[in-house]
Amino acid sequence: MPRKPTNDTPVAARASKHAPTNHDAKRAPTLAGLRSEIDRIDKELVTLLNRRAEIALQIGQVKQKQGVEVWSAVREDEVIARALGLSQGPLPAETLRLIFREMMSGSRSLQRSLKVAYLGPKYSYSHLAAVAKFGEAVEYVPVGSIAAVFEEINRHHVQFGLVPLENSTDGRIADTLETFVRLPSLKIRAEVRLRVHHCLLGRCEWGQVQRVYSKSQALSQCRHWVGKNLPQARVIDVVSTAAAAEHAAREEFAAAIASRAAGESNGLKVLASNIEDQPHNVTRFAVIAERAEERTGRDKTTLMLRLPNQAGALARAIAPFEKNTVNMTWIESFPTVEDAAHRDPTYLFFVDIEGHMDDDVVQRTLDAVRKRCSRVDVLGSYPRGECVEG
Repeated sequence: MPRKPTNDTPVAARASKHAPTNHDAKRAPTLAGLRSEIDRIDKELVTLLNRRAEIALQIGQVKQKQGVEVWSAVREDEVIARALGLSQGPLPAETLRLIFREMMSGSRSLQRSLKVAYLGPKYSYSHLAAVAKFGEAVEYVPVGSIAAVFEEINRHHVQFGLVPLENSTDGRIADTLETFVRLPSLKIRAEVRLRVHHCLLGRCEWGQVQRVYSKSQALSQCRHWVGKNLPQARVIDVVSTAAAAEHAAREEFAAAIASRAAGESNGLKVLASNIEDQPHNVTRFAVIAERAEERTGRDKTTLMLRLPNQAGALARAIAPFEKNTVNMTWIESFPTVEDAAHRDPTYLFFVDIEGHMDDDVVQRTLDAVRKRCSRVDVLGSYPRGECVEG
C-alpha cells in the first residue's frame, strides 16, 4: 500500500510538483502586463524620436550656414549600417533598415523639402527605387522619359533624379547612357541596387488574358515565362510598368507585368508572382545631381571614355587600370554619330572602377587614361550600394 504523508511533511512541498507557487504566478506574463510594457516603451520612443528630430533640425541650420547640402548619401548609409551592426535581433535587418530610412526622411524634411524626379508614374520600379533611397517624406516628381529626369535637374526644377543604369539580365539602359552623352556635367551621387520581382496583374483570370502590357525591359526579363504560359497573348510595350498596370485596370482581358505595389494601387489581382526568368534579377539605378559626392573609402567611379574607331584603341585606353591595380567592375560600349554626314561612329565606353576620383591611385590612373582617349568624363564617384528588395 502507498504510504500516507505524515503531518510533518509541508503541504507546499507535496503540491510543488503539481501547481505553481505564488512567486511563479507573479512572474508569468499576462496580456495586459505585456501591453502596458509596450505602451511604456512607445512613450519613450516617441520622446526620443522627437528629440532626434530636434537635433536633426539644428544640423540643418548649421548646414545652411555652411552651404552644405541637406542630403548626404554617405552619412545616411553610415547611420543605417551602424544601426544594423548594433542590432542583436529579433527584429529583421530589412525592417530595421526601413524604420531608419523613414526616420531620416522625416527628419530631413524638417531641414528642407527635397524634390526628386523619376520615370513615372507612381509605383514604377524607378519610383520604388527612389523611395528605397530617399524615403516617403520627399516630393516626388514623375516624368514621362529618362531624358526628362535629366532635364528636370538641368533646369533646377528638382535637386535629384533617379534613372535606371543597367539590369543584371538585359545589361545597359540605352536611354540613360545616351542622355549622359548629351549632359555629362550631371553627376552620379549614389546607386540603388533594387531586386526586381515581376508579377502578372489583371482583373480577369489567367486563362482569359489576351493582351500583356509592360515596359520593354520588363517584357524582356519575363519573355520565357510569357512565351510558355501565355502563348496566345499579344505583348504590348508601353512607357513604364506602372503605366502597364493602368492599362490592365482599364481594359477587359488585359494584364500587366509590373510590381505588386502597382497592382495594389490599381485594384488588380496578382495572377502570378515572381515571373522573372532569372531569380537574381537586379536593376541598378543612379541618383543624379549637379554636385559630386564626397569620398567614403568604399566607393566606385563611373567614367565615359570617348575613343576613335581604331584597332586596339580600347586595349590601350584601359591598360593603366591593370598597371595600377584599379579594378574595373563594368564596361559597356555605345556608338554615337556626331554629324549629318554619317561618318564612321565614335565609340563611347562606360566604365565602372573601384575607388573614388579623389584617391591618389585613381587620379594617377585617370591621368594616364586621358592620354589614350579623345575625351574622358567622370560621371561621378559614389558609395557602393547594397541590394534592397523591390
